Amino acid sequence: MQQEDEPREALDPAAERVRRKLVRFMGINLAILFAAVMAVVLAFVYKSVSPAGQPEQAILLPGDGPTGTLHVPQGARIVSQALDGTRVSLHLQLAGGREEIHVYDLRNGQLAARYAISR
Repeated sequence: MQQEDEPREALDPAAERVRRKLVRFMGINLAILFAAVMAVVLAFVYKSVSPAGQPEQAILLPGDGPTGTLHVPQGARIVSQALDGTRVSLHLQLAGGREEIHVYDLRNGQLAARYAISR
């Protein structure tokens, strides 16, 4: 066992070359590992910041997009509405107290589905 104050013996040239190659190999592998970890961290940050799940859709402001008319039955009162992409659903209270849900396709303004509500 060597004491701390004793000088180390120099390695022979072949062993020194192997040691240098090993140090260089470790440095390269650590750099690659660091780059891979940073890529994963950046992916997590990107996913947490961007909206999840659905693809981005354009937001139409008044006057920006197509306009049209939705034909609602005469005397109907709109109780509520919901918009989903290119479809809108209207909860209507019709004459005589009946209620229906009408689903319209906004691309062409046509009635896509009609559902009667019974209680």
